Amino acid sequence: MDKQELALRTELIEACRAMNGLGINKGTAGNISVRFGDGFLISPTGIPYDKLLPGHVVYMNWDAGFDGDVRPSSEWRFHRDILQAREDLNAVVHTHSTNATSVSILNRDIPAVHYAIAAAGGPSIRCAPYEIFGSQELADRIIIALEGRRACLLAHHGVIAAHVSIGRALSLAVTVEELATHYLNCLPMGEPPS
Repeated sequence: MDKQELALRTELIEACRAMNGLGINKGTAGNISVRFGDGFLISPTGIPYDKLLPGHVVYMNWDAGFDGDVRPSSEWRFHRDILQAREDLNAVVHTHSTNATSVSILNRDIPAVHYAIAAAGGPSIRCAPYEIFGSQELADRIIIALEGRRACLLAHHGVIAAHVSIGRALSLAVTVEELATHYLNCLPMGEPPS
């Protein structure tokens, strides 16, 4: 493993831990990937973030092949498909942040309730229709919801934030949660103007 790969693996692990520290994820529910070489690195399934080592991060090629006994996140399909479909995005952060997930349960987009919506790349953050986690159907729905955007919600599931780097994607995931919080805080008084 060269220095660049080790640095990316380490950054991915630190971001996984940061998701929980920032309060936008709990346990190992979320996952992170980053473009690398002829494929991508992705967080593994079922290993607590505080136990992750660089060797636990899984390298996958575009054909979904991987080596070793550590299995990739069950959500690897949408990570692969986002990175393949969008050359402008190099990292994907998936969380189950509380308020954004609540909006996704309502099967609503987040409208332009605050100027920070621009961070996601458009005038709204779309909610992709529900599909079973880890499925190709979910990956297909996400690609559509991300057209012209860097973030989307997944109905009854959570959040996708993608950007040029892990740090930028993680920051965007925090912004999505803040926007969802503003939106939910406004709803008791009626649909907010946009």
